[in-house]
Amino acid sequence: MAISTTGRRDMLAVAHECAAAGWPVHPLTPGRKIPARNCGQCQDRSHQPDNCPCITDGGWCHGFHAATTDPDRIRAWWAALPAAGVGVSCGPAHLVVIDIDAHPQPLPGRDRLWPGIPLHDHVDLTGLENGFHTLAVLAALRGAPDPAQDESTLRVRTPSGGLHVWYQADPAHAFHCSSGSSTGRALCWQVDVRAHGGYIVAPGTRTTDGAYTPLPPSAAPAPLPGWLAQELVRTGHTTLADEPPTRSPQSLARRSVPSRAREAVARAGGGHTAAAKAMETVLTEVAGCAAAAENMGFSEKLNRAAYTAGGLVAAGHLDQQAAEEALLAAADYARPRQHARALQIIRAGLAAGAQRPMYPGARS
Repeated sequence: MAISTTGRRDMLAVAHECAAAGWPVHPLTPGRKIPARNCGQCQDRSHQPDNCPCITDGGWCHGFHAATTDPDRIRAWWAALPAAGVGVSCGPAHLVVIDIDAHPQPLPGRDRLWPGIPLHDHVDLTGLENGFHTLAVLAALRGAPDPAQDESTLRVRTPSGGLHVWYQADPAHAFHCSSGSSTGRALCWQVDVRAHGGYIVAPGTRTTDGAYTPLPPSAAPAPLPGWLAQELVRTGHTTLADEPPTRSPQSLARRSVPSRAREAVARAGGGHTAAAKAMETVLTEVAGCAAAAENMGFSEKLNRAAYTAGGLVAAGHLDQQAAEEALLAAADYARPRQHARALQIIRAGLAAGAQRPMYPGARS
């Protein structure tokens, strides 16, 4: 794919170039990096993509869910919204984009700098300030080159001073998104992963903050380095379908519940085995949404899990705070970029469930 590294780009041309490379595209709100809305119904966050007539009618609702490589549809979209930026749906294009942030934030707890890698208290963290640093350290630990310096692949400077490092993944493996600030899966602090179930801003797109500028010399994504693929597997960025086939579906489902959620259930359950089993069942359904990024009924499953928890709390089988923590851990694991929305669903579901105490294992 030929991507210009200089000058102001025409957004329709950028969209066509991406589509020609096999990358489905969708419009972004002019001047911003969020998907453009289309119809009035889609202002409602609970409006689901699979029920939206806009997509089947050729509209651009729901961001990457509507992304296309159809040149006629792309032409019609940008004729209607010529100032729209270009979003690229990563999953269908088998793209894995390492999104490095450089935000001035205080360091999190040591266990969240490189999840899954022990960091002793005597290690001096002086000078560690952002995602460029955490990713460079991770690469050094693995004896690998720093992806931020990888001139063999497409690298895009962001308006905020971050960097998008684009790679082409093996179609046989589906990697999915995460946030570098997530308490669930994460590659490392301030390093996001854009892959299946997400989108990335196309090179050449301009927002009110500035342009997404490709860096010379490379203009095409290189194959995903093996060590990075292994790290993504280690940190839980693969779908459940990528697990070894020797494991049973029940085993895979149980493993999808984050350890933080399991611990919270143990604290909340007060030794009531039936209540703990009921919670694990509904939490498994929520966490299992991480196995596929689209149309998994995440909101409904989370609401049902919260309703169940609310009933168990009302019956005295669960602690309210620990139940909420368990639900939020499962939700963050499945949809790390929807923390605030998930919390709203959880609290509403807990409140509704509290009106119907639940006594699991009781004889009727």
